[in-house]
Amino acid sequence: MIRAATRAICETLPGADVSDPWGGGHDAWKVGGKMFACIGAVQTGLSVKTDSVETAEMLIEAGVAERAPYFHRSWVYLPEGTAEDELRHRLLRSYDLIRAALPKKVQAALPPRDGG
Repeated sequence: MIRAATRAICETLPGADVSDPWGGGHDAWKVGGKMFACIGAVQTGLSVKTDSVETAEMLIEAGVAERAPYFHRSWVYLPEGTAEDELRHRLLRSYDLIRAALPKKVQAALPPRDGG
């Protein structure tokens, strides 16, 4: 379910594409060549970037997310069963964070995001 919901959301984001860089069934969503979301091959949850380690820790302490294995501490893992509105919010926020950190030339080549 989380994989289908992630695909439905990410396919609407300008410049977003998906690949399986490690093989074995991962979905790595990227914008401008930089990853903003990842679904693993074994665990079915979604890893996304937050704006800081503190935000990630707050989400983990609140029980909204878990520590994202294999990622920097500013990333969180949203397990299967995460509410769709929370999933959408975290995905869009992660996309916006990564997109904003891209070089200005790469950003300028992307169409604007509706509602962003």
